Amino acid sequence: MTVSLDDIRRAADLIRGQVVRTPSAHSRTLSRITGAELWIKFENLQFTASFKDRGALVKLSSLTAEERARGVIAMSAGNHAQGVAYHANRLGIPATIVMPATAPHVKVRQTEEHGARVVLEGDTLAEAEAVARRLVAEQDLVLIHPYDDPHIIAGQGTIGLEVLGDHPELDVLVVPVGGGGLIAGIAIAAKALKPGIEVIGVETQLYPSMYAALRGEPDACGGNTIAEGIAVKNVGKLTLEIARELVDDVVLVSEADLERAVGLFLGVEKTVAEGAGAAGLAAVLANPERYRGRRVGTVLCGGNIDARLLASVITRNLAREGRIAGLRVKISDQPGTLAKVAGIIGAAGGNILEVSHQRLFLDVPVKNADLDLVIETRDPAHLDRIVQNLAAAGYTVRRLNAYREA
Repeated sequence: MTVSLDDIRRAADLIRGQVVRTPSAHSRTLSRITGAELWIKFENLQFTASFKDRGALVKLSSLTAEERARGVIAMSAGNHAQGVAYHANRLGIPATIVMPATAPHVKVRQTEEHGARVVLEGDTLAEAEAVARRLVAEQDLVLIHPYDDPHIIAGQGTIGLEVLGDHPELDVLVVPVGGGGLIAGIAIAAKALKPGIEVIGVETQLYPSMYAALRGEPDACGGNTIAEGIAVKNVGKLTLEIARELVDDVVLVSEADLERAVGLFLGVEKTVAEGAGAAGLAAVLANPERYRGRRVGTVLCGGNIDARLLASVITRNLAREGRIAGLRVKISDQPGTLAKVAGIIGAAGGNILEVSHQRLFLDVPVKNADLDLVIETRDPAHLDRIVQNLAAAGYTVRRLNAYREA
């Protein structure tokens, strides 16, 4: 194997004092929700809010004086970009970053603020990589690959040293997978320190690249995912080799699983996770029986998420939980009817967020109207009581799903 435990230990010595040794903590509430004993490694507390600081610093520190003078280039959906830009700026190395045009604005802005020249081109990381390799040839730049590099893998593997140093009792590690650098490094460290530990990777269903590669199946990658940080079509050759030897399984999670996990990190742990950063928790939520009663460690690997997207995720989770709901109430189109309906909802403790009348559709009798409401409730049981109160007052009520009819 091209990366050893000793390489990871040397990487840990190199980054000490330059990269945050992030805390890992037991979550009592998430443990109760999942049925596992859950520990979280908070890599979103790095300066660039991502674990990518580690590998980027190790790789940049390995460059010769001549390579540093030439300048570096990286392709990234955002977090590797920030890690390379930040540490290259600290070390006085010119940096160019190629990012997909679809990269989150927050990641683009922060990469530029770290002093890098950003090139936005391509719709996917694979297309950005093609642009980066072209610029390597044209401008004689040094490529800093986001995952398929021994120095990068060793740097990311320092997380495994820290987690098992803090919590040697863990039974399983659940790790987000994009190109595979994070899980490769963690698996090398974890299996060397505790051979019996289980290492499970997590990908989004839309980008099952490692999942398919390990099974010898064709991958079908594509689509818009909240976890753009692990939306990678091509896993690394080196990382795949390590995964085949050391990773016990790779599982897939849905977009709904990821959204719920992002919401739980915010609501329970009061911390911000991007979609990729929440993938480990999403996997435990999606298949709780697999982890029930076990000591599980997962890496919250990044917290760079656009505020608008985070707000949308919060609202969607409230709708899933029955705390925001859509109702369609059939009413007579007479003065004062809206006030009566609002009074019933208010008396029951509900809060009306939106209201609209549907009078013009031909399936609604001319003297009637459909009253569409979006209301805020405490929980599904509270919503049930409000619906029951409306029905008891003589109104026909239909629940709407995501503000549309179910």
